[in-house]
Amino acid sequence: MSGAFTRTPTAEERSAAARVTDSCAFKAGFSGIAGFGIGALFGLMLSGIEFSSPVDTSASTRQQVKTVFRDMGAKSLSSAKNFAVMAAIYSGSECMIESYRARNDIYNSVAAGCITGGTLAMRTGPRGMAAGCAGFAAFSAAIDWYMHKDD
Repeated sequence: MSGAFTRTPTAEERSAAARVTDSCAFKAGFSGIAGFGIGALFGLMLSGIEFSSPVDTSASTRQQVKTVFRDMGAKSLSSAKNFAVMAAIYSGSECMIESYRARNDIYNSVAAGCITGGTLAMRTGPRGMAAGCAGFAAFSAAIDWYMHKDD
């Protein structure tokens, strides 16, 4: 039975797998999935701290607990969706910019941050988009600088 289920992938299979995992669509999708998970945890933590939903004190303890858990789930899901969209937009745009420029530097992060911030603020109009672009670009630059300051 030893080696019955183990097989070394061929060079063509490894190359095909590398093409898939190096694609911008894969990176954006994977980032979206990871962002969903992180957003869900973040939303769950924050909903445990936030007491914005009034609880009916005349209801039974069981009903109060159900209401609180339902509210926590809704906030967690909302946060998960927001993080997933933000992560997918940022990761996909950064990958496309890096592929186009054929360089890996801070300008990719800044441009991807601007695209992400502007896209997320699209419903607020041009001023909101400009502010979103500037804010997210500055945040992306700060994070990129911090992550690569020892390079």
